[in-house]
Amino acid sequence: MDSEIKNFIKVWILSIASICYCYFLVKHIPKGLTRLISLLPIFYLFIILPLELHSFHLGGPTTFYLVWLAIFKLLLFSFDQGPLSDSLTNPSNSLLHFIYIALLPIKIKQDPHPKSPSNAKSNQDPSSNSARNGQRSAFLPIKVLLLAMLFRTDTYRQYLHPYIIWGLYCCNLYLGVEVTLATGAILARAILGIELEPQFNEPYLATSLQDFWGRRWNLMVTGILRPTVYGPVQGMSTRLLGRSWAPLPAVVATFLVSGLMHELIYFYLTRVSPTWEVTWFFVLQGVCTAAEVAAKKAVAGRWRLPWVVSGPITLAFVAVTGVWLFFPQITRNGVDQKAIAESQILFNFFMAGVQRTISLVRGLF
Repeated sequence: MDSEIKNFIKVWILSIASICYCYFLVKHIPKGLTRLISLLPIFYLFIILPLELHSFHLGGPTTFYLVWLAIFKLLLFSFDQGPLSDSLTNPSNSLLHFIYIALLPIKIKQDPHPKSPSNAKSNQDPSSNSARNGQRSAFLPIKVLLLAMLFRTDTYRQYLHPYIIWGLYCCNLYLGVEVTLATGAILARAILGIELEPQFNEPYLATSLQDFWGRRWNLMVTGILRPTVYGPVQGMSTRLLGRSWAPLPAVVATFLVSGLMHELIYFYLTRVSPTWEVTWFFVLQGVCTAAEVAAKKAVAGRWRLPWVVSGPITLAFVAVTGVWLFFPQITRNGVDQKAIAESQILFNFFMAGVQRTISLVRGLF
């Protein structure tokens, strides 16, 4: 673990230095192809840096942040678009803002402009967003505790039904990703003093696939795929299919890119050749989401399933297809057991620290 931590520090020092290069030099290069070429060395560096890490808890998030989010943000930055360009337009934003926005899965909340009486009414209470963020932060320790309890259940794995084990994997995935992303957001909020967009929006309350993937699950990915994939594909499709049906190929293309990026992350975690199962998982989700959008257009709001029916169907579909296509590469290559073993080490380290602190306090009194 000592060498892993040293590599982790080295990776992030080089990543921060790369973003400083973008802040001080690249932003002065004309947007377009010239700026994109100037960023190619950074893309290459971000692709190879995570290969230095082999642990699940350090390598997984680092790969997600650098190889996916950071590179996509820099692609938008090449053409003066996206969150990095927006950050530069505000003179009050500093280098620290630019680094955090580039390297962490955060998005600064934009103040809505009132366009109607209803919006004006909502803007009368500027603390409402802060209150919601406070509620999410208050629930974070509970989610951390639940995640720790789920990891501890692996001790009783041999006594559990396979369906229960797969259900626990789904819960582990959700809680693990949310806790990881929320930790970085809390750090950024504390240092920068800014309001951030939520990264998850209670996905267990989803009423449809469109609602689950577009409005509730991992909104940082949704926010970066919309301008990089969905928007351009929709624009091209509009000329071919018309405005009404253009979103359908855009949805499928967005899920395809998401699947390929997940496949790439799986390679970093397993270091084995891809089997494309996770890509097919997202392609399936994309096709079904596009079909759902088309069905909604066909009925035009005349008929809708109640949430007590549509919600469980949505979650069951995502979970069942996940067990079929999303998790096999993880379990087949022992990534789940590696994550559990690392979590046990962290848990034991934390408990040892708590015990030492209690012993110290008792010694003082």
